[in-house]
Amino acid sequence: MNINNINFTAFIRVAEAGSFNKAAESLYITSTALIKQINLLESELGLRLFNRSHRGLTLTKAGESLYKDAKYIIDYSRESVERAKAAMLEESQIIRIGTSPVMPAQMLMNLWPKIHDRCSDLNFRLVTFENTEENAREILKNLGQNIDVVTGFADELLMEQRGCEGLVIAEEPLCCAVSIYHPFASKEKLTPEDLYGQNLMIIKRGWCRNMDGLRDDLVTNHPKIRLMDFDLYDVGVFNRCEQNRDLLVAIPSWSIIHPMMKMIPVEWDHVMPVGILHSPEPSEVVQRFIAAAQRVLDEMQ
Repeated sequence: MNINNINFTAFIRVAEAGSFNKAAESLYITSTALIKQINLLESELGLRLFNRSHRGLTLTKAGESLYKDAKYIIDYSRESVERAKAAMLEESQIIRIGTSPVMPAQMLMNLWPKIHDRCSDLNFRLVTFENTEENAREILKNLGQNIDVVTGFADELLMEQRGCEGLVIAEEPLCCAVSIYHPFASKEKLTPEDLYGQNLMIIKRGWCRNMDGLRDDLVTNHPKIRLMDFDLYDVGVFNRCEQNRDLLVAIPSWSIIHPMMKMIPVEWDHVMPVGILHSPEPSEVVQRFIAAAQRVLDEMQ
């Protein structure tokens, strides 16, 4: 008797259905063929597995024992296959990309097809996180552990403070986010003078060099704009801005964050570099990914 030839699946289906006909239907075979399989199994094992009667089938003591073990074997085999698939996925080189409402991965996703053309064995897995001050600090500080890369502000001061490095994808102009119910929502462009007497929400000093540059310009040259500090970009800041009809310093790619807000360009020369942030000591896989992204960006210039 060769244990490898035992049809555990057919036996389990019959045991659970309590009927050859029902089990045969679930296996898409005839009941006659299924009965032959079970008869052959009992013959090979030298065991009677089922009590047969006009009321249906019940397991014998031997059948009950085999059913428990057979279920374990089938389940274990299925789990083994899943583990093998997971191992294969790891071998195919996974890049774990962090994403949150305020640090969306969309800009990176736009580059992904061209990156994949150059590194076809690379795959990505999106890892969502909440954009709290603690998360923002810990995730950037520990890139390479649970998350490999994120898309965010590639500002030199920010990266220096957070202990990470970055590849700049684009320089986005700093603009104003306004509620669609704000009088400015009808405008296609603003001037700094338009903002006089308005509340302009801007992140606190020392968080980002580019934001500090904008702040210095406004304080020196446009003191009639009321600057309102906040600690961290998150969805709550967008909600507060929309509800209070204030203005918020933002970037155009954030237009997807809040459906009730509009991003309006401002006539000033302040921009924000946005890019792929990664560990200063990236793994070999991340190094390949960054190198491929750099080649894509070079070719797009």
